[in-house]
Amino acid sequence: MTDTSPQPCDLLIEAGWVVPVEPHGVVLADHAVAVSDGRIVAVLPTAQARARFVPAQTVQRPDAALIPGLVNAHTHNPMSLLRGIADDLPLMTWLQQHIWPVEAAVIGPDFVADGVALAVAEMLRGGTTCANENYFFPDVQAAVYKKHGFRALVGAVVIDFPTAWASSDDEYFARAIELHDQWRDDPLIDTAFAPHAPYTVSDANFERIRMLADQMDLPVHLHLHETAQEVADSLRDHGQRPLARLDRLGLVNDRLIAVHMTQLTDAEIHLCAARGVSVVHCAESNLKLASGFCPVCALQRAGVNLAIGTDGCASNNDLDMFGELRTAALLAKAVAGDATALDAATTMHAATLGGARALGLDQRIGSIEPGKEADLVCVDLSALEAQPLHNVLSQLVYATGRQQVSDVWIAGRRKLDARVLVDMDIDAVVANARQWRQRIASLAPL
Repeated sequence: MTDTSPQPCDLLIEAGWVVPVEPHGVVLADHAVAVSDGRIVAVLPTAQARARFVPAQTVQRPDAALIPGLVNAHTHNPMSLLRGIADDLPLMTWLQQHIWPVEAAVIGPDFVADGVALAVAEMLRGGTTCANENYFFPDVQAAVYKKHGFRALVGAVVIDFPTAWASSDDEYFARAIELHDQWRDDPLIDTAFAPHAPYTVSDANFERIRMLADQMDLPVHLHLHETAQEVADSLRDHGQRPLARLDRLGLVNDRLIAVHMTQLTDAEIHLCAARGVSVVHCAESNLKLASGFCPVCALQRAGVNLAIGTDGCASNNDLDMFGELRTAALLAKAVAGDATALDAATTMHAATLGGARALGLDQRIGSIEPGKEADLVCVDLSALEAQPLHNVLSQLVYATGRQQVSDVWIAGRRKLDARVLVDMDIDAVVANARQWRQRIASLAPL
């Protein structure tokens, strides 16, 4: 005889709409999500949920959409402390004459820790629950993400010149292996290799990365085909376009997280699809730096897994994934000359399950399905600006601001409660950011 008595659960979230992402494009009205031990137990109509579960806590959001936590698939989050210091410049001028000199003057564990803490607070208030990180001092980053209960894929940087993080090739790799070993079994922190870009990493170091990534089954996260100049320089220096060079070195596979990809031929698009490469679209950063336009519609229609990232605050200048969703969708239509390109459901998929898949986390997060970890976000759709509500997915992608995020959970733990951050000293975060502003302002003119 079947036991029909109510089951205990830790949390029951009752929402006006649940957007599970998988199945694609589905919106479930008046549904609830039950959570126990940090995982989703069930997704079912609210009336059935009330009959089936006895929750330790119930959160009722009848005017909200419950979505998977957004995955920011490309970030340099310590650079939140460099927001706005060198605007309106092309990429290489921005990097070589402004960003790299400032970083050389201030970078260190404290800078990285304070920058990540500021970014975590900003991302949580905007509905982001996971970031793909590419910056120096990844050991410090990982510790800060862990402290705040934030999910992250932390990249071990490899670059062909000495930095405050490492002084030689051997030291970069030794530190990378140490990072992977330290965080190997952590429930929130995963690791990757993060070679900066083809123009700053040698063939020998790429081959070393490929060997270790194969052995350790780790993602490889890098900037690729970001500008036309990068492609021209690669043809001059290597006799090959950057993607072809990486393919020669054995790195074009389903572990590759290729960021920007604004300069692609049809053959390169189909190579990425055939090899299982994930492409991260950073629409606003590419626009601001005039780097070019990623052909996301062609990539998506070829079968390439798409993710969305903000890039760093120095080139965006925010970590607002809702803003990025809207920009990505609109830009895709303009670039393709096709109003049907990157529709609302596909854009939401890229920012959630597509991002999770790029990071190798799609079996754990990215959609609202039983068995997955409960990274969940409530978005309030009650305000005047959200009326009338004809289509929830359209509203989320084209007309929602991050200030509408009301509640956030990561692995079932409350991180934002009715717009209030949980267990974060915001006054201290802001004070630290202001101290860095003063210190950076005291340097030579930027």
